[in-house]
Amino acid sequence: MTSNTDQAPDFSALVDPHAQREAEKYENPIPSRELILQLIQQAGKPLRRQQIAQQFSLETPDALEALRRRLRAMERDGQLSFNNRQKYCLGSGENTIAGRVLGHPEGFGFLKPDDGSEDLFLSPREMKPLMPNDRVIARVAGIDRRGRREAAVIEISERNTHQVVGRFFTEGRVAYVVPDNKKIAHEVLIAKEDVGHAKKGQIVVAEIIQQPSQHCQPLGRIIEVLGAHMAPGMEIEMAIRSHELPNQWPDQLLDEIKALTPQVPESAKQGREDIRKLPLVTIDGEDARDFDDAVYAQKTPKGWKLLVAIADVSHYVKVDTALDAEAKNRSTSVYFPEKVIPMLPEILSNGLCSLNPEVDRLCMVCELLINEEGNVLRSRFFEAVMRSHARLTYTDVARVLVDGDQKLAKKYAALLPHLQTLYGLYKVMRNQRELRGAMDFDTQETKIVFGPERKIAEIVPLQRNDAHKLIEEFMITANTAAARFLNKKKMPRLLRIHDGPGPEKLLALKTFLGELGLFLGGQAQPTPLDYMHLLESVKDRPDAHLIQTILLRSMSQAVYSPETKGHFGLALDAYAHFTSPIRRYPDLLVHRAIRHCLAGKSADSFYYTHPDMVLLGEHCSANERRADDATRDVVSWLKCEYMMDKIGEEFDGVISAVTGFGFFVELQSIYVEGLVHIASLVQDYFAFDASKHQLYGERTGVRYRLGDMVKIRVVRVNLDDKKIDFELMQLGKKIAKTKSSSSRKKVEAGAKVAKSDKDKKAPNKPKAKRRRRS
Repeated sequence: MTSNTDQAPDFSALVDPHAQREAEKYENPIPSRELILQLIQQAGKPLRRQQIAQQFSLETPDALEALRRRLRAMERDGQLSFNNRQKYCLGSGENTIAGRVLGHPEGFGFLKPDDGSEDLFLSPREMKPLMPNDRVIARVAGIDRRGRREAAVIEISERNTHQVVGRFFTEGRVAYVVPDNKKIAHEVLIAKEDVGHAKKGQIVVAEIIQQPSQHCQPLGRIIEVLGAHMAPGMEIEMAIRSHELPNQWPDQLLDEIKALTPQVPESAKQGREDIRKLPLVTIDGEDARDFDDAVYAQKTPKGWKLLVAIADVSHYVKVDTALDAEAKNRSTSVYFPEKVIPMLPEILSNGLCSLNPEVDRLCMVCELLINEEGNVLRSRFFEAVMRSHARLTYTDVARVLVDGDQKLAKKYAALLPHLQTLYGLYKVMRNQRELRGAMDFDTQETKIVFGPERKIAEIVPLQRNDAHKLIEEFMITANTAAARFLNKKKMPRLLRIHDGPGPEKLLALKTFLGELGLFLGGQAQPTPLDYMHLLESVKDRPDAHLIQTILLRSMSQAVYSPETKGHFGLALDAYAHFTSPIRRYPDLLVHRAIRHCLAGKSADSFYYTHPDMVLLGEHCSANERRADDATRDVVSWLKCEYMMDKIGEEFDGVISAVTGFGFFVELQSIYVEGLVHIASLVQDYFAFDASKHQLYGERTGVRYRLGDMVKIRVVRVNLDDKKIDFELMQLGKKIAKTKSSSSRKKVEAGAKVAKSDKDKKAPNKPKAKRRRRS
């Protein structure tokens, strides 16, 4: 029975001042934020969600769920607070900021606001009760000496670190775990009874049983012992648990897929277009195991007809199943060196949903009619059954089409005319891509090659040839067609959006370019074509790689969202991910939307709403970042392990990043990155110039700039921190060429003076001591 104190008074006279706005935005509108705030304010006391729903006569499950989400959003934005009696009360409104906590190894952190505004600094004191990824409500407490806004935490609204992976240590009666994730500055204390079978120095997983507070470190319980610190494959096991990557299939899911067989049943092929006779082929890397896409093109009187056939994952992964829930939970396949955590079970990812050669497969096809200039005239989507005629590799296709390899041409004689048609179409479409200004940065990817016992034998560069570009161009075209199709149908859908540079990054970019005498067109809103014109104008300069790097860093990260904001990098008004539903959940959502339209159903009856897509976009974007972070951790570990026996050796490298504490150098021959700390640059005192991406010697005038060539010596490798330290040996040839003879003499003379001054300085001079500290 509900007490009288819990009953909200009647506010039937309340009128929503923004009812029209809500009706325009949502098909089934609920009370606006302003009306909810007015209700609680007039009630004069906190209210339960059920009371708020009752007051506004919200009874349907959809309306109740929409209200729950709105109240949570208002809580995140600081408009409301949720007290320990499970009631909503007024928050501090504009004075509070909701966001996610970012940690730093030095003990401080940052608050990343949900509204996209500039990050706030969190002092070590404010970080004491926090862990990375916690959600908090804070207020601006002031401005620190570096001009940054400082945050004071009002409330921790959500805890998001539930376990840590790290090394187990004991000292006397104290046991603790040092997290592998260095953004977690806390050591996790372990009670004697919670140690289990862990031994000193082993890698363990500790469950957090008590979160940190202002006065106490976090407490944990050992739930898994992974093994010895340097065991083969340990880096992947650590990354999986550190980033909490789902890697076990739930029992309910396994029960669901028991009935699946490696062959497509005949009943599933009914009602589909039969394109098994068309010579569709897959073109992938040598080590690929799942094949999402197959392509075929034929010449027409007005141009070409291109077919992009994509595995029909949505036929097998139905909404509201355990299989769908786990695919959503994972959101993406995670690719480690020589190991994959798939989004879907193997029976699907490598079997029924993989377009393997010479077997029947269900597919969703994007058919495109393209004219002689490379423009898409029209497109259509249809469900089909296909049979891949060959599993080709990028290397072989490039050797046949570009190099004219006669032996391979003979091997693929039956397919050669079709491959040549594909190549002819690609060259025309490539020209169209360049005309619209789509970006094509020349970045270097690498591959780790393992020897015995999973030890790195070498790190080799990946060569991107015309076969890679051909498939990429066709996939982009199909993705664009999918976005336009769903936009035209006004379907709730998830798009891939990529914003252009923000005002701050654009100002920094233009300042940097101005120092080099370069100009970026477009004024306050440069277009992708402006970027490409600039790249084209500097391609023969010795610092072209530097300029390309700065242009890349000026742009934002691509994310998933239902908003139609376009894709800046590809110079497209609308773009979706359609071509990889085996390994990306957003692609599966796009397939479901297309299938819904092909069935002749309206957008109103689709399973997902626009608010659903907002949440799914945030979820998939976050899991994409999680997968990238986990992969980066593994690669960093492996590269550190690879460099452990190279301490003392010298290498040539290029400065890949410049910071206030030194500069990072990427070694040319082995593609490993390490730090030259500013404390090791003893010939001068160096100032950091962020706008020019350089360290500048105050006396000698020596500059260390992004893109400069240097020679270094490996001096230290820290596997626990995944860090490599270098010592500068000499400036590279590129630097020497840019300096005059007199300038070099000044540098040499200045270095001698600096060394003489350093030798004369008393050891208690604070500036000298600070520079020497590592």
